[in-house]
Amino acid sequence: MAPADQLVLADDAGAVRTLTLNRPSRLNAFTADSYRLLAARLGEADGDEQVHVVVLRGAGRAFCSGVDVELLGADERGAPTSAGGGLLEAFQRLMDALTTFTKPLIAAVHGPAVGIGATILLHCDVVLVADGARLRFPFTSLRTAPEAGSSWLLREVVGPQRAAELLYTARWVEAEEAVSSGLALRRCSPESLRDEARALAASMAAQPPAAVAAAKRLLRVDRPEAVKAAVAREVGEARHLRGVLGPISPG
Repeated sequence: MAPADQLVLADDAGAVRTLTLNRPSRLNAFTADSYRLLAARLGEADGDEQVHVVVLRGAGRAFCSGVDVELLGADERGAPTSAGGGLLEAFQRLMDALTTFTKPLIAAVHGPAVGIGATILLHCDVVLVADGARLRFPFTSLRTAPEAGSSWLLREVVGPQRAAELLYTARWVEAEEAVSSGLALRRCSPESLRDEARALAASMAAQPPAAVAAAKRLLRVDRPEAVKAAVAREVGEARHLRGVLGPISPG
């Protein structure tokens, strides 16, 4: 396993910072430590005037397979919790970092993006998917509620009927459908994904940062409050489901 401080790598190319989820042996599944580190890396990028745009990607064969199934237990939310504790607190820290991030955030997705690996994409400004990428919002199959504000964000992105179908069935979404439904901007080959994401980021980074930030504020007016309220509702529903159905099941 990668050391805790290597779970999310940061690399700069000009004014573009790439953050790489770095647990390839576990398909970049999140732990409390990686939640905290990604939140910290986003905060660092937001406060660095030399960074204008951030690209989020995954190492190895996947973007992110969700929360590590080895951590699945139950805390007061009904969410997974690690032996060391603190997964919910770390998750909330990441939610705060995502909802308050002021710069463009681009996701470059290859392989599976499941659970938080899929819901985190709803917090990104632009998503690129490689051919062969697959998204899944698996919460009903796990006997829990949607998370990360996805009960509100997914509806905003794909519309109420498609959101209902995706959440109720927990089915896979292939790359082509991700684009056609608005979950992603475009598809590209796996080989060109990183270069295309960097080129898009560079085109954004070339614009006056204050003007880009203003555009993001306008596009996302009232959104942080809506996401925060959605997360609170989701926590309540997950807690209720834990009482009715028991702890989260990995399958």
